[in-house]
Amino acid sequence: MDIQLKQMGERIRTLREIMELSPEEVSDRCQISVSDYLEYEEGSKDFSFSFLNNVASIFGVDVLDIMSGESPKLSMASVVKKGEGFEIKRREAYDYKHLAYTFRNKLAEPFLVTVEPKHDEKPVLHAHPGQEFNYVVKGEMTFYLDSLTYILGEGDSLYFDSGVPHAMKANNDRPCQFLAIVLKKEN
Repeated sequence: MDIQLKQMGERIRTLREIMELSPEEVSDRCQISVSDYLEYEEGSKDFSFSFLNNVASIFGVDVLDIMSGESPKLSMASVVKKGEGFEIKRREAYDYKHLAYTFRNKLAEPFLVTVEPKHDEKPVLHAHPGQEFNYVVKGEMTFYLDSLTYILGEGDSLYFDSGVPHAMKANNDRPCQFLAIVLKKEN
């Protein structure tokens, strides 16, 4: 079992217990099965961003608090130098670098995402509350938004309702790198 997944699961369980919520209540609010939720808490299931975003919203914490276990301390500015950022390895083909990991009470979650090409047909679609902006920095991607498909190359961007199921994959047997800015839904 991946140590980072196990640590994140422990943080989620601890937050749930602090809030005095049952696994059934949290899984219902995340719109997933109780067994899937408990696998997340055990750290035996890889986290989707939609799940992390949903559970962070339920617990009233920052997504990064769950991922890193360290609460950011700044609320005026966050500087991240080239090639740096808080690295998140959620899936084998995906590399996420959080670009504002020291900023507290963010209205958005900015990531630099690099995706290695896979030869699967269509990736699994996920959804999460809010809106998202993706800007392709390098390479090309196929972006799936419900029943729509977009081919995006360097310099192309897409702004969308992230509550609509979506996914992407790298094209042309080359990695695709894009800036993903996830805007949280106002409560």
